[in-house]
Amino acid sequence: MEEIYDFADELGPLKVIHVHEPSVGLKAVLVVDNVAKGPSIGGIRMAADVTTEECMRLARAMTFKNAAAGLPHGGGKIVIWGDPGMPGEKKEVLMRALANSLREVEQYVFAPDMGTDEECMAWIKDEVDRVVALPREVGGIPLDEIGATGFGLSHVVEVALEQCDFDIQGARVVVQGFGAVGRAAARFLTEKGAVLVGAADSKGTIHNPEGLDVTALTGLKQAGHSVTNYARGEALDRDAVIGIPCDIWIPAARPDVVHEDNVQRLDTRLVVQGANIPFTTTAEKILHEKGVLCVPDFIANAGGVICAAMEYHGASESAALQTIEDKVRRNTALVLEASKSQGILPRQAAVDLARRRVEKAMSFRRWNLF
Repeated sequence: MEEIYDFADELGPLKVIHVHEPSVGLKAVLVVDNVAKGPSIGGIRMAADVTTEECMRLARAMTFKNAAAGLPHGGGKIVIWGDPGMPGEKKEVLMRALANSLREVEQYVFAPDMGTDEECMAWIKDEVDRVVALPREVGGIPLDEIGATGFGLSHVVEVALEQCDFDIQGARVVVQGFGAVGRAAARFLTEKGAVLVGAADSKGTIHNPEGLDVTALTGLKQAGHSVTNYARGEALDRDAVIGIPCDIWIPAARPDVVHEDNVQRLDTRLVVQGANIPFTTTAEKILHEKGVLCVPDFIANAGGVICAAMEYHGASESAALQTIEDKVRRNTALVLEASKSQGILPRQAAVDLARRRVEKAMSFRRWNLF
């Protein structure tokens, strides 16, 4: 219980629910952080080494992300202990058991995250209706298929470059985490003229200063292979991705991959955070002092949850994409302008923006409930 109270403040969390169903091997945690703006939306993350603390931090990031994006939703998150590469039959059992265990928690809307996808959401929909990012076949807008988060990241890059001394044309990009978000970001950015020179997944890193073929890398990943199987590049260890020289570095994997012990290895001019909480606070401060612009996670990677919220409220795919573009561009500009004019870190400017919106929503609630 101390672990929960260590992270509690005036914003939340509202609920921390531990789920354990030994008969199917399900062990999970749901954190509903704050619902002043509406029911919480946040993805289901599956990994072998997730923690309750990580879940609470991610849920708060979702509170800020949804608030900054102006969505009528609060923040929440689920983590499941397990191998995301487990057989589909076993994962289906876990998803259905999870949905039934949390059937009565109406303040949470299920969504996908690292280790889960649209198919998982379809299984959940068969059990409960509070779910987004569904396959097209059941009326959803598949986030991964259209690359909603990566689409938003590409627009964030365009806005951020207005404060940099280089253009997108020919800009060298490195993506740490070549999953659904990383692949989409690489695709959209290279279509705008950037060059992907490095990419990493859980098995290792591939590097070619002359450029990597995004389509070929995507094909490898979809076939179940690592990026290190790409023939026209140098295969390196997984952590080598941090030191590859580039203009734009995009983390799109796990939390805290860049910290005070390795941030000095980062050789880039712009960081756009595709993952949630990928940098420690200290690492962001060090980058800021070095003059490296760093767009924080809940501003940069909001495309996915914006799309999910639009689906939840019955919008079309085209309307969702236009809303992603409008919201992420506006919020990126607001945060970077505030950071520059006030002399503060972009993250502090982003937190200030989101917190004001959450606290205003809380002021309308009876007894100022979370």
